[in-house]
Amino acid sequence: MIEVEASPPDLNDKASSPHHTMTMVPTEGEFAMGKRKDQGISEPEGSRKKKKKQVATPRPACSWVHFSRDFIKEYSATHPESSGLKAATKAASDAWKLMGPEEKAKYTTRAREVWDKYLSSAPARAPKPRRQTKLVTRCSPGRLLNVLQRLTPDQKEAVKSMGFGSILGLRCRTLRRSLCLWLLERFNTVRRSLEICGERIPLTPRDVELVMGLPASGKDVVNSGSDELILQLRKQYNATNRGISVRLLEERLAAPEAGEDFKRSFVLYVMGTLVCPTARLDVSPSFLHFLTNMDVLHQYNWGKFLLDRLVREISRFRQGKQRAVGGCLLFLQVTLFYYESVAVGAAYESAPVAFPCLFSWGEEEISEREKQEKELGGYGSGEVVCMDRGLGMGSLGYKAQTDSMPLRAVEPMQEVSHAQDMEDQEYEDTFTEQEHAHTDSIEGNVVCAEIEVVAGSGPVPCGNIKYGCTEIVDYSKKRDHEEACSYAPCPCPLQNCKFVDSSKQLSSHFSSKHWDSGRHFQYDCPLPISLSKKETFLVLQAEKDGILFLLSKGTQSIGHTIVITFIGPRSSKECYLYDVVSEKGSSSLRLKSSAHSFPGRFQGLPPVDFLLVPFAHLDSSGQLDLEICIWSPTEPRSE
Repeated sequence: MIEVEASPPDLNDKASSPHHTMTMVPTEGEFAMGKRKDQGISEPEGSRKKKKKQVATPRPACSWVHFSRDFIKEYSATHPESSGLKAATKAASDAWKLMGPEEKAKYTTRAREVWDKYLSSAPARAPKPRRQTKLVTRCSPGRLLNVLQRLTPDQKEAVKSMGFGSILGLRCRTLRRSLCLWLLERFNTVRRSLEICGERIPLTPRDVELVMGLPASGKDVVNSGSDELILQLRKQYNATNRGISVRLLEERLAAPEAGEDFKRSFVLYVMGTLVCPTARLDVSPSFLHFLTNMDVLHQYNWGKFLLDRLVREISRFRQGKQRAVGGCLLFLQVTLFYYESVAVGAAYESAPVAFPCLFSWGEEEISEREKQEKELGGYGSGEVVCMDRGLGMGSLGYKAQTDSMPLRAVEPMQEVSHAQDMEDQEYEDTFTEQEHAHTDSIEGNVVCAEIEVVAGSGPVPCGNIKYGCTEIVDYSKKRDHEEACSYAPCPCPLQNCKFVDSSKQLSSHFSSKHWDSGRHFQYDCPLPISLSKKETFLVLQAEKDGILFLLSKGTQSIGHTIVITFIGPRSSKECYLYDVVSEKGSSSLRLKSSAHSFPGRFQGLPPVDFLLVPFAHLDSSGQLDLEICIWSPTEPRSE
């Protein structure tokens, strides 16, 4: 409730006076303004004029705001003695926390309807292009190196027992920021690849293992959950909303003990300074969720976690959501990966390379490499000589041979604006002749450095390697593996889009590029859908996990066929049950079935169960009204 002093009084109201007080229910804008005033935040002069000039459609309110509006209105009427908006908002917050999902469903549905209307009418937001000459990052290998040098032998053994022993071999102290900026401009967050020297180099958790020495297999790292589970740990580390102090962790690590407290503090420090630093100075307290049981740390897939966080932080940076670049930029630098993938000089020969690559690059080696780059004219002047390191070969030293054909022909990349570069990365799916030649070589003979895999014998990579599969299989089992591979390519279901990638990457692509071309839905909740006479399909995306489904409408002699499929590789064992209902008057048609996996759209009669809706069920305009419900995934289907 806001108390507003009416001045000057309404001349048409005889009861008005200069000191008349009236009670108002705040609008959404007043709600936010009142909150800022309570916090002592004043608006700068001239800010209101700038707001009037904004033409963008404001984002719709969430379910909490819809509830709070109704609650505050009722609270103001039943509690006239209330002290104002602050007290009413506090009461609304307490009531919201006590409500169950069923009670919140009313407001969730209302917010969802407004959100769907907003998505269908609001124009797509163009990402803010960000180009800068100075790099701001919290990735600090030098700071970590100082801590590593003070560890006792017992503490080093404790580090190794957690699976972080490779970190002890860190030799690089500083980031080459100009190189990191150059790599960031060429990092494709959709494909998870680097596009350098005219080549596309995909990044996988296996690459993280080769470069950083962190395990790339095991359980996924989960850094979310109930705050009650980590309440005691938050108190132990004085965690605030800003995070856990890095200096506090350094003080804890200075103690000689090597027990569980040391292990937890060390992992937090490594996360915050090297593996996955955020844009903030402090360490995210969300990391405490995977540190409740220190005995299972060695079982986690840290390679995948590092890569996922790196992609996420770079995406947020490019969208203008943060000034600093988070994630492990050291992995990109030596991408250590870049240094191991690109040779410079006509007859360059490296010294034997240790595993992981992290051990091979100290300040002297990097300085020498920088000197060579400068002499050749800058970054990108070298040649990709061994990018398929995920072939079970480990980390290889390489030789540039002038008398032999290189693995790939190199074409200089055209310099374009950052915005155009992002658009090209996410929209275009064309391959150069050199890339096709390389794909052919993977199917037959693979030559990388001085190793040759002959077709018909020995291990070979999966044909879906460019879509993210890192499996190495025997040549005789290659076809069987590819038929069951979870990285099988799935094309974008929209007709004018040429994007092709794994189902997981397709989900991310659709969320970022076609968010207004489909419908979002919640599992286990009915969703009304209308298809016009000309619409033949509708893409559905689950809010919970981003999974894509395709509702297809076919036409036969007596009516329309309706079927829902799950967009994914044919080998997928996920089972999604669904209901489709078509009603007209007192008659009702219903289909209960399961959504089979299918990599894209299909033509003709559906290959699975479908609902046949006679033309008599349509309205005069030919519009088809349906109600669908897709249920939460069940246990995988048995073979």
